[in-house]
Amino acid sequence: MDKSPETVRILLADDHPILRHGLRKLLEVEPDLRVIGEAGDGIEAVKGVHRLKPDLLLLDLNMPRQTGLEALREIGPMSSTRTVVLAAAIEKAQVAEAIQFGARGVVLKESATELLLRCIRAVMRGQYWVGREVVFSLIEALRDLLPTNGDSQNGQANFGLTPREMEVITAVVNGYTNKDIAQSFSLSIQTVKHHLTSIFDKLGVSNRLELALFTVNHHLVGEDEPAQTASSASSHFALGAPGHGFRDALNWKRLSR
Repeated sequence: MDKSPETVRILLADDHPILRHGLRKLLEVEPDLRVIGEAGDGIEAVKGVHRLKPDLLLLDLNMPRQTGLEALREIGPMSSTRTVVLAAAIEKAQVAEAIQFGARGVVLKESATELLLRCIRAVMRGQYWVGREVVFSLIEALRDLLPTNGDSQNGQANFGLTPREMEVITAVVNGYTNKDIAQSFSLSIQTVKHHLTSIFDKLGVSNRLELALFTVNHHLVGEDEPAQTASSASSHFALGAPGHGFRDALNWKRLSR
């Protein structure tokens, strides 16, 4: 049966069958969510993504045979499947690594069920979900997650970037699309792509995420330089307050329904 356009098709990957079973029940109570498969380790998760092509992968960070991060690296950031990482504890280095490998969200297993649902919907809207505070852009979030090299010299002087390329970088790391940038600067989309190709070549990066990471490490965009090129950003980090864990909701009473 074909899914309706509003239905989010989900693959669950966790090495605990009880948790997977309980999560499935919690998620499928929601009319817009449908679990289409399960995986018990990272290897099965990778195979499931390639075979089922889910809209969303809920991926446990610590699994046997292949960890969540290893699976995420193999799936790659270019996959059309969006990934939310489930973790018992979160360290900044792990969050940064997960995002670098393509994760769109990171949720603690102790989080409230409502928080997980909000995360899923935020990620499916094209946003990011990480941490315990609202952060309005990828660049802002990564500043808090990654160590920097302390080099605050002007990026144009260091890497031969033009003023226009610096504007494009600022827009990209704040989550704006090629179309947004083209409209804001009165450029063609092809010209924007040309600028990005030039930027990637000069900085030695191959995609927007690598550009964001490079930008943070080299202070290419200042703290007071938010992009003002579009009405809204497509990337957004957010997190709600902690609550009773959704894992705690997976009790025998719920499982027996």
